[in-house]
Amino acid sequence: QVQLIESGGGLVQAGGSLRLSCAASARTDSRYVMGWFRQAPGKEREFVAATIRWSGGRSTYADSVKGRFVISLDYAKNTVYLQMNSLKPEDTAVYYCAADPDSDKIGRVDWLYWGQGTQVTVSS
Repeated sequence: QVQLIESGGGLVQAGGSLRLSCAASARTDSRYVMGWFRQAPGKEREFVAATIRWSGGRSTYADSVKGRFVISLDYAKNTVYLQMNSLKPEDTAVYYCAADPDSDKIGRVDWLYWGQGTQVTVSS
């Protein structure tokens, strides 16, 4: 069982930056993919970014955040980060950290382990 605890959400003006953190309670082995999703009010949960440990940290991003968001993994701390730059009002959502041993699930939303979510609000 892996527990994921997010932090770092908040209110920011458009064009600003935030960094989200997600600490895993149990050490995940190299098979695991770690990622971020988000869900805006009235919308379905969507994939944002993922990084694969066994690939040396190869990362994948949704087109909507490519070039603005960066996902990174601190192996020693078992923590994954999402650096969000040039934020837009449409980035407003609850952001969820997730983990899964199956990297084929990248882009899908049926991952195995989920955090509780952290609110990100971008004002215009």
